[in-house]
Amino acid sequence: MTAIDNRPDTTARATLGGDTQGFWERFALALFIAVPFLAILAAIPIAWGGWLGWSDVLITLVMYGVTLHGITVGYHRLFTHKSFKPARPVKIALAIAGSMSIEGPVIRWVADHRKHHRFSDRDGDPHSPWRFGKSLGALTKGVIWAHMGWLFDEEQTPIERYAPDLAKDRDLVRISRLFWLWTLVSLLLPPLLGFLLTWSWQGALTAFFWGTVVRIGLIHHVTWSINSICHTAGERPFASRDFSGNVWWLAIPSGGESWHNLHHADPTSARHGVKRFQLDSSARIIWVMEKLGWVRDVRWPSAERIAMKSKDARAAA
Repeated sequence: MTAIDNRPDTTARATLGGDTQGFWERFALALFIAVPFLAILAAIPIAWGGWLGWSDVLITLVMYGVTLHGITVGYHRLFTHKSFKPARPVKIALAIAGSMSIEGPVIRWVADHRKHHRFSDRDGDPHSPWRFGKSLGALTKGVIWAHMGWLFDEEQTPIERYAPDLAKDRDLVRISRLFWLWTLVSLLLPPLLGFLLTWSWQGALTAFFWGTVVRIGLIHHVTWSINSICHTAGERPFASRDFSGNVWWLAIPSGGESWHNLHHADPTSARHGVKRFQLDSSARIIWVMEKLGWVRDVRWPSAERIAMKSKDARAAA
């Protein structure tokens, strides 16, 4: 695929990440990918050996839920697609929670994802699994690229073109500048909680392994699976201009993001799982916040709109 955007990104590099990646950025990225992945591989024998307690399970589930929905509700449905309007404290909380997933500063993440939607599975998409072609070998290479290879692309999405609105938001600029701080909080909060719950250094150590390292690995690979798996497999009941599909077994760990076909058919919808039994915890959280008066102008999909987006309706028309 050829480069699409050659316009320079004039946004401050120290604020949001530059338009190119340096060696140390890629080295840190590789470290944050490799270490959690190795921890996931070691998780079963470590748990079997007795190094998994109730406090580890509790801390891991809470940290996973908070950081996952920081991405799905905050980074994705709010900041990228404007599916609802939040009160300022909610906006700030979601941006920080998403930052703690360690997937990059919020404005950088949004720019990449908006570019993905603009060129979805076409020339210019940052992480399409169809990048190299449709043969088995090309698709295998493409899936690896879509899952994590694209993260090491030296050329980054220009923020001034894809996220100029967020670059003008002082709260989000400040939070993006402090990405290093949210990373430290994400790394150190689990062992601190583990120590406070067990009053032992062993409790802190196991909480760090499960609540920090394993949790980061899981949330990263689940998020990247939306780019790789959900653009090569799954059902496609809705009309979209790409290969996005619904993958049911990823629905719970992804917070409803794997109902990906409807999302690409109707990107601003606050709910992705629109059919019965399509679990979407992210949409439920938005619903609760709306009931509490914390968010407003939620873009819920109506039955008529869902029907209009279906392939059957498009074919009939």
